[in-house]
Amino acid sequence: MTEPSPTPSTGNTFIPGAKPPENKPLENNSPPSTGVVPETQAIANQKATPPAVVGKAEPVSSSPGSDQLARIEDKCARIEDKYARSEALLSRVEEKIEGATTRMSEAARQSDLAALRSEVRAVADRTRRLPGSGALVLTAIITAVLTVALTIAAQRFHLDGLLPPR
Repeated sequence: MTEPSPTPSTGNTFIPGAKPPENKPLENNSPPSTGVVPETQAIANQKATPPAVVGKAEPVSSSPGSDQLARIEDKCARIEDKYARSEALLSRVEEKIEGATTRMSEAARQSDLAALRSEVRAVADRTRRLPGSGALVLTAIITAVLTVALTIAAQRFHLDGLLPPR
């Protein structure tokens, strides 16, 4: 899969085509110190190195570092393509989930409506079995006529005496 790099990934040789900085002697001709470099000498060494030129890109095609850079760029392009494909796949999955959620919500509403319809039918069946207004009026008239007829009959046959006195 991955091949080991022919150049180390640290130090001055990491950048393909870059030249290692040259150590120029300082102008004050101080003798090189052994051991720890003082901070001022380290700063002077940094100032003595030539500044990096920004904006000039020299194509290096013959060095092994450029081949490695090309392979890295190809891998980056493949990774970007895979990322774009997985992002498109995730968006399609999200759309399908939203559609399924909508359909399930509609189905739940339909089942709720079906339950409501069955309840309304049950109440309608119970109310259909109740007598209508015509039957209620006829029952009231018959009750009134029978009450009057029985009261008159009770008075003619002197059935008042059968009732206990008040």
